[in-house]
Amino acid sequence: MSDTLFARIARGDVPAEIVYEDDQAVAFRDIAPQAPTHLLVIPRKPIARLSEAGDEDSELLGHLLGVARRVAKQEGLADWRLVVNDGAGAGQTVFHLHIHVLGGRAFDWPPG
Repeated sequence: MSDTLFARIARGDVPAEIVYEDDQAVAFRDIAPQAPTHLLVIPRKPIARLSEAGDEDSELLGHLLGVARRVAKQEGLADWRLVVNDGAGAGQTVFHLHIHVLGGRAFDWPPG
């Protein structure tokens, strides 16, 4: 996997407004927010996209969801949406797995 912007943020090489971090994950504010609250949760492990995660990543994937829940609560969100884009056709622009945590406004359905 290439050395993505998110990999550099996870290592601390690129500054970001980090709201949570542990040995497996980092959560930070999106620089181009699509909602009043827009956070990104990323694994420290370089996984390009969800479809490339292996069975051995199941625990890590669950941890990422737990971090998303934690930061949504930390931000005081009562209602929120999680989004994972998988591939360019789905809107993924940085090929390092990430979960968008969006909140602070109403969302329409279906998205897109």
